[in-house]
Amino acid sequence: MTMQQTIGMLAFALALGGGTACHPRGRVPKAAPVVAPDVDLRRAMELYHHGDFRRAQVILQRISFELPPGTPELAEVQYYLAESWFQLGDYVQAASDFRKVADEFSTTEYAPLALLRAGDANLHLWHRPELDPSYGETALAIYQELAGRFPNSDAAARARLHVRRLENQFAEKVYKTGIFYLRRKAFDSAIIYFKDVIANYPTTERAPDALLRLVDSYRAIGYKQELQETCEHLRRFYPKATALDRSCPATVDSGATSSTPSTP
Repeated sequence: MTMQQTIGMLAFALALGGGTACHPRGRVPKAAPVVAPDVDLRRAMELYHHGDFRRAQVILQRISFELPPGTPELAEVQYYLAESWFQLGDYVQAASDFRKVADEFSTTEYAPLALLRAGDANLHLWHRPELDPSYGETALAIYQELAGRFPNSDAAARARLHVRRLENQFAEKVYKTGIFYLRRKAFDSAIIYFKDVIANYPTTERAPDALLRLVDSYRAIGYKQELQETCEHLRRFYPKATALDRSCPATVDSGATSSTPSTP
């Protein structure tokens, strides 16, 4: 055997020995099994529908990074990722993520649903009428966008119920401001706010109350003609308004007894 052959055999033996030394008992560990994204998605949806939103969210987040752009399942993944935030109570993040779904997957079935839920998330953030109405205004704008983009969708039909609730909340906020000025005998300012309720929210629960408070304000400052016209409007459009007969008797005059303002 030549010297070159001997060196070659030694190198080969060392290579075998080195490879074996790296792994106990000479076995090479198996690669971790690769789980297909559709299998992960099914698992995530099972967790979601069982109320385990946190674990579902973790899986959905991973899938969203794994799927290439343009994959059909990506719209579903992003939508339910936003739903998970919503169910966990993070309405700010949910609103942002739903907005992205509506914009980035505008031709999918998830676009109208995402707009609905983006509005819902903002609606949850404005849960008291006396607070800053910015979230409520955003919710209303989104619902209106939904009605414009997808007028025949089920999501648009559901949004109309929320619009009704928002209008009542806006009316309540404006009405309470009018009551604030009325109680301080700032009648001119009170009249402005009560007229705002009537003009912008005529179908809300506070509309007849705002008209009754207008009667009180006009009577207090002696505006007889405006008082008469307001009473006629009340009798025509809100004949069942509480205390209407007391506030607007058959013969209206400046000395008639005013009705007690509704509880704000």
